[in-house]
Amino acid sequence: MKYLLLITMNPETFEALSEEEKQAVFAGHGELMEELQTTGELLGSVALAAPAASATVRVRGGAVDVTDGPYLESKEYLAGYYAVDCETMDRAIELAAKIPDAAFSAIEVRPVMNDAGLEM
Repeated sequence: MKYLLLITMNPETFEALSEEEKQAVFAGHGELMEELQTTGELLGSVALAAPAASATVRVRGGAVDVTDGPYLESKEYLAGYYAVDCETMDRAIELAAKIPDAAFSAIEVRPVMNDAGLEM
């Protein structure tokens, strides 16, 4: 079964971490990536830029409307994800708990309904 492990982030929380704590987060991601590659469970992973770098696109009546920034103003935003293929939801939750950001943020574990876009 395929799952997305969605990492939410509050930039103020992350910025409040010491440089040593930030480096530990990055190292933890490296360790998790290595584990997932070894077990064959990793389908892909990305880190996303801050919402200020995004654009929101709407098409209404055939007209394209583009606005700068995120769709919703929020203190937390989607910071990245891991796409994994593992046996059970329990295993996906176990993997989510290994994401370093879970110590100061939240990780949403969501089953993938249609995996056509996840073949990486």
